[in-house]
Amino acid sequence: MEPQWQRRHALLVIPIVLIVLITAVDQLVPADIHLGPLLVIAPAITASFAGPWLTGLVGFLAVGAQAYIGWHFDVLFTRNVLVQILALAVLSALIVFFCVMRERHRHQLARVRSVAEATQHVLLWPLPEQIGPLRIACLYLAAEDEAQIGGDLYAATSTDNGVRVMIGDVRGKGLTAIGEAALLIGAFREAAHHHDDLQKLALALEQSMTRNLAGLEPAEEAGERFATALLVEVPEADHVTRVISCGHPPPLLLGHGSAVTVPVHPAPPLGVRGPGPAEFAVDVFSFQPGDTLLLYTDGVIEARNAAGAFYPLAERVVQWAGSGPEKLLHCVRRDLLAHVGGRLDDDAAVIALCRASTAHRARHPHLPGR
Repeated sequence: MEPQWQRRHALLVIPIVLIVLITAVDQLVPADIHLGPLLVIAPAITASFAGPWLTGLVGFLAVGAQAYIGWHFDVLFTRNVLVQILALAVLSALIVFFCVMRERHRHQLARVRSVAEATQHVLLWPLPEQIGPLRIACLYLAAEDEAQIGGDLYAATSTDNGVRVMIGDVRGKGLTAIGEAALLIGAFREAAHHHDDLQKLALALEQSMTRNLAGLEPAEEAGERFATALLVEVPEADHVTRVISCGHPPPLLLGHGSAVTVPVHPAPPLGVRGPGPAEFAVDVFSFQPGDTLLLYTDGVIEARNAAGAFYPLAERVVQWAGSGPEKLLHCVRRDLLAHVGGRLDDDAAVIALCRASTAHRARHPHLPGR
């Protein structure tokens, strides 16, 4: 706050110098040249970096300078000078009015951002840096301006069967998809601790989505709401991982300078229809200490550049395969935004799960899941 205050008062020198300069030059130029109307530049410039009070002060000084010019030439009470003074006062008042409106909108936007941040922390609890055998980092990029949450979601928790992680993507994007995202996250946080079998967990999520989506669907979108999800279970002791894909993109396994797409047998998205437990295929693969599992939503791999090319996630992450989860996602974020020119068309979420070695886990005690 202090540096910003100092910067504003340093910039205040510019309009004050302009007032002094215009006033001085107006007295030196020929009598038929009038520079007084240029004084309106001073409050206009001030409004670009200061609030209404400072802008009003500079406007008052500009009006005073205009009056001084008229007094200096002994024409203060002539019709022309009085009109110039009045016009400058009105323009300065209008500039101050727009400053007031801008500040009001700025405060409203700050409150909206504060609510969005609070909502994000309630809906998407920050994941701990380590759960059980996993070091975790997550990345979320919302597509809508000024939004920090949208239709992509993730959650992780530690259970008796190991660490369970979910990443998902509800139909739609941005703020309109928050209701479905909250529904799925809440269902996962509760059901993950009540079902020993990953298939039964997937079935519980399907039933919850089917049962509750009807209340969130507008009549014209009946039956069109659904969510893709990837359920991951990492046992504490075994170096294997179990995955169920409900219409979600498969994860990437990074290790030893390679990025391999884990083969999965996807079931339909959640909420499309009610499959039984047998329709949720559990895919099992090796997940060794030092390897990193990258979970992501389609907003990442379907991000296009100006030429219409998709973001090649598997090709790009190979160069950062040996990095820790935080650095890996930092590089992905920077590279992804550079690929799309700084703006995404869809929400995007990425989770990096690194199976830590025994020595590393000894330095980082177990943290409970959220």
